[in-house]
Amino acid sequence: MQVTQSSKLANVCYDIRGPVLKRAKQLEAEGQRILKLHIGNPAPFGFEAPPELLQDMVLNLPEAHGYSDSKGILPARRAVVQRAQEQGIVGVDVEDVYLGNGVSELIVMTLQALLDNGDEVLIPAPDYPLWTAGVSLTGGTPVHYLCDEAAAWAPSLEDIEAKITDRTRAIVIINPNNPTGAVYPRPVLEGIVEIARRRNLIVFADEIYDRILYDGAEHVSIASLAPDLLCLTFGGLSKNYRVAGFRSGWLILSGPTEHAESYIEGLDILANMRLCPNVPGQHAIQAALGGYQSIDDLVLPTGRLGEQRDRAWKLLNDIPGVSCARPDGALYVFPRLDPDVYPIEDDMRFAFDLLEQQRILIVQGTGFNWPATDHFRVVTLQYADDLEEAIGRIGEFLESRRG
Repeated sequence: MQVTQSSKLANVCYDIRGPVLKRAKQLEAEGQRILKLHIGNPAPFGFEAPPELLQDMVLNLPEAHGYSDSKGILPARRAVVQRAQEQGIVGVDVEDVYLGNGVSELIVMTLQALLDNGDEVLIPAPDYPLWTAGVSLTGGTPVHYLCDEAAAWAPSLEDIEAKITDRTRAIVIINPNNPTGAVYPRPVLEGIVEIARRRNLIVFADEIYDRILYDGAEHVSIASLAPDLLCLTFGGLSKNYRVAGFRSGWLILSGPTEHAESYIEGLDILANMRLCPNVPGQHAIQAALGGYQSIDDLVLPTGRLGEQRDRAWKLLNDIPGVSCARPDGALYVFPRLDPDVYPIEDDMRFAFDLLEQQRILIVQGTGFNWPATDHFRVVTLQYADDLEEAIGRIGEFLESRRG
């Protein structure tokens, strides 16, 4: 009998680790050098974790052999509460914090606890594709609202309003944004809060990049603007602290919860079922969130992240027929290919061809649920000289594809 995948996976994809990456691994196995611009994983590019974070984890290893509380260890949750207070999120206690095996686990867990078949969740386009996949996997329906490239990729409030139906349960905000690098202005966030307030929506705030900010950009946690709304704010160590492999993330519940006791009970059930988050990784949280924040140096114009962001943005815009909004945060640029210059009908094929011809690995724009085939994402973690080489090869490839 043929063994087939579950029908629940019919609308689930994650092209960041999809078929193009599979082909890249085959080429590497053959001895080819691949310049990787596809995934936000700091460690392989020479970004080191803060030493005090590693010291605390190592010192606590003898006490980290067993399960912890299903929500996580108390010192780490207390540190997350203090971070929430710094961000202006009020009324949060340790019982409102869940630690997780990365934000990815917590995203899926919170969606599983909420959605029935056919329930709708508003998700930005472009998005981080786990949100769309997670909604689909739970039986819900992802509904994508557009972000406006002409407005520095800010969400369109009009499109959000137009996409709400009587089945809409929640809205997802990814700020700073992956894949565009946008940091949303306070008035835009206030507009989203007002819509959520009027339409009784839960707010899911993916803020994993909240400290990766350039040129003095201000990150405003949307939960700080909505003390009267149920908000779920997600953060973690993967990006800000360069330890993606530790799988150490957190979820903060804020706002009124009296009407959500059943939902929270569901979260507790799912937290108990996974027994607990990775315990050694939890011991890194308190050290990470307190004291000196080395990320602040990295995002300066003279820091590695700042320099690489600037180099990638400028080089991409120098390619004829390519335009790219300047990112204010995160680790990505999301350039646009002018369809009159590069008439691309299949952007995954574009990514395959770029890999085969130039040994450059990127992710196509439709992999982030962007509705057109005119964008792709570049990760800015490569060393500046390697970025320059990679984008130069992209330019050579595009020159051969001009319509």
